[in-house]
Amino acid sequence: MKASDARAMSVDQLDDEVLKLKKEQFNLRFQRATGQLENTSRVRVVRRDIARMMTIARQKRAGNEPAVKPVKEKAASAKPERAKPKKTAKRSAPVKSRSKPSLKSRAKAKKK
Repeated sequence: MKASDARAMSVDQLDDEVLKLKKEQFNLRFQRATGQLENTSRVRVVRRDIARMMTIARQKRAGNEPAVKPVKEKAASAKPERAKPKKTAKRSAPVKSRSKPSLKSRAKAKKK
């Protein structure tokens, strides 16, 4: 369920919906434990719906409910423009690392 749908509900309706979702979550846990659960993503969706409903109910009880924004409809023919990749300069050959000479080469240099 979308948050905009939940915001249209009363606090009592939200509490009833949370109770219903918790029962569904309980059943899904048993199905998963017995290996009968086919749609495993439903567990995650239900858990997030419960959190969403509880958050909105808490906001309504505290009086901190955000204003509901009207949903804008998109034009069917309008397609979002894709960002064009930036042209980059060609890379030159990799630079060799200039690390310290090894211990063997230092020892040879001292002997000379």
